[in-house]
Amino acid sequence: MSGTKLQEVTEVVCLESDLKDGQMLEVEVRHHSVLLTRSEGRYSAIGNQCTHYGAPLSKGFITGNKVRCPWHGACFNVHTGDLEEFPGMDCLPCHKVKILNRKVYVSLNKKTLWQEKRIKNMGAAVAGVTHTVLLLGGGAASLICAETLRQENFSGRIIMVTRDDLLPYDKTRLSKVMNVESDSILLRKREFYHKYDIEVWLRKEALSVDTDKKTVTFDDGSVQCYDQLLISTGCRAKGLNVPGMKLNNIKMLETPEDARQIHAACLGCNVVLVGTSFVGMEVASYLIDKASSITVIGSSELPYQNTLGPEIGRFTMTMLSEKNIKFFMNDNVTEVRGVDGKVKEVVLKSGKVIPADVLIVGVGILPNSEFLQGSKIQMDSKKFVTVDKYMRTNVPGVFCGGDLATFPLAMAKNRPVNIGHWQMAQAHGRIAALNMVDKPTELNSVPFYWTVLLGYGEGYTEIVMKGKFEDRKFLALYIKNDEVIAAVSLNYDPAVSAVAERLAAGKIITKEEAQYVTPHCHFVSLF
Repeated sequence: MSGTKLQEVTEVVCLESDLKDGQMLEVEVRHHSVLLTRSEGRYSAIGNQCTHYGAPLSKGFITGNKVRCPWHGACFNVHTGDLEEFPGMDCLPCHKVKILNRKVYVSLNKKTLWQEKRIKNMGAAVAGVTHTVLLLGGGAASLICAETLRQENFSGRIIMVTRDDLLPYDKTRLSKVMNVESDSILLRKREFYHKYDIEVWLRKEALSVDTDKKTVTFDDGSVQCYDQLLISTGCRAKGLNVPGMKLNNIKMLETPEDARQIHAACLGCNVVLVGTSFVGMEVASYLIDKASSITVIGSSELPYQNTLGPEIGRFTMTMLSEKNIKFFMNDNVTEVRGVDGKVKEVVLKSGKVIPADVLIVGVGILPNSEFLQGSKIQMDSKKFVTVDKYMRTNVPGVFCGGDLATFPLAMAKNRPVNIGHWQMAQAHGRIAALNMVDKPTELNSVPFYWTVLLGYGEGYTEIVMKGKFEDRKFLALYIKNDEVIAAVSLNYDPAVSAVAERLAAGKIITKEEAQYVTPHCHFVSLF
């Protein structure tokens, strides 16, 4: 027996005839879940757990040589296991497949049997190469830009600068697990940055950019030269401009320390939450079994009213109201009152007075772009940085990504938009990096957010519904100009992934097609 065979575990998983082209199947090899696919006449086997949050890819959507995760839309190449669309960070293990006597055999390497993810091959810096890429901001866009540069064998210097005191971390977790330990949400450990020569400067903030001299000045007085620059300093939470905001126990969620403080402060207390954003609703949901009472104040009639419409907003309110969360909508905070320096009650425009031990404010964001004032970098009227489909600003060699960028959205006919989605920030970083190394690549990602939402639904005129809200199982397709522009679903996987795949391929889903979508998300062709 050869040495290779001794290092492998091989099992028969199915008959050759069990899968048709374009199909996939979850199989087990020595108690390990494997995704078996048949694409373009070829059998392949990769890990079955998405590298993002571990969703079973066998429940997702396959098209061509790509499988899309049912939860958050990450995509993987079925032949190689390589990550092709975020929000996943890592690739999947790829396993050997062979056909013998009409049976399909899958072999797993014993050495890597327990590895559910792998990092794509990356290079490092080379001595003597002085070309410097400076990344301002320590979020998803900067990290993915750095990783993509090394994957593309960029051998110069990479410097990431952040005002945070932590290495890049998963900010989406902060509203879901608020008593989180910082180390548990780091996207990469410190050793990763050392191994691939990615310098990270913590607790350091940019004060100005000189694009003529190609320098950035920082708050400690230091000046750093660059050859190429990525600006991804993101946004910060906007506070309330009302009397009483200096009282203690007024919280805003921006960092892991903020999340921990909110968790500790809310235990057994009366909590008032101002704002009905996605993150705000997640925080309210998290606190259900921790706070004594939870009251949500919203300025509109329903949550998400302008983006997802009254149906989804009403459904969300119903779900949370069933958990004893109170809502005061079409109202605003006019004053925060305190006793002994701490919040005691919140006064609304309607005259209502609500008892509060803790006030959590989530009423919007402000761009971190003040340091660009006076530079040649173009910003829009709201002080977000405008870029093209290559993530380039108006200044050569200067790119922008993440929440700070206003960019053309391909699926919205290249309309300039600002979308603060984690997955879009990652895509921005990758596109910026590829264009930095002269691999012209356009941004064409479909926004995917909050498990059930994709697309860009602003300006929709009607909704095509599948399923029922009351059954907690539905698919809502948002229509504008007789085309699907966004989708929302609950317990209807892989519906949103199927829609995303169509939109990402540049294909139109007509209103008529939407009305005939099947439960398994096949769009019935009408022509």
